Order: sequence, then C-alpha cells, then structure tokens
Amino acid sequence: MEQLLSRIMLNPRVCHGKPTIRNKRYPVELILDLLSAGSSHEEILADYPTLENDDILACLQYAAKLSRVKSIRKVLE
Repeated sequence: MEQLLSRIMLNPRVCHGKPTIRNKRYPVELILDLLSAGSSHEEILADYPTLENDDILACLQYAAKLSRVKSIRKVLE
C-alpha cells in the first residue's frame, strides 16, 4: 500500500498544495471525480496518457485512507 501511496504528493508549488499524482498537476480529486462519474480506468488512461493504472489505484487508496477516521466533526461554513 505504501508503494502506491508514495505516488501521491503534497507540494505547495503544485496545484496550490492539493494532493496530486507524482507532481504532474493532476489532482487526486480529479481522478476520484472521474471514477465517481462512471469513467473506467481505461477511459481515464486514454484521456490522460501520462498517467498509469497504479496512479488511479493510488488515488483510491489515498481516499480510502482518508476515510478511516475515528470521528468527524461538522465544520461551520
């Protein structure tokens, strides 16, 4: 799991510090949005040829890790 997660980077100079894939300016949220909209891995890889299947898997593992929290508190808007 850590090998895949090492593909996710936080760099304040890339995409305003959002988690990205290998500093390629592809935010993790973009890939997750595409997957949740029904795009397949093959479609994403065809649209973004510099990405690899492991990059997509890394995004999913990153999201899974973030969802493992002990408690969630409501944030006031």
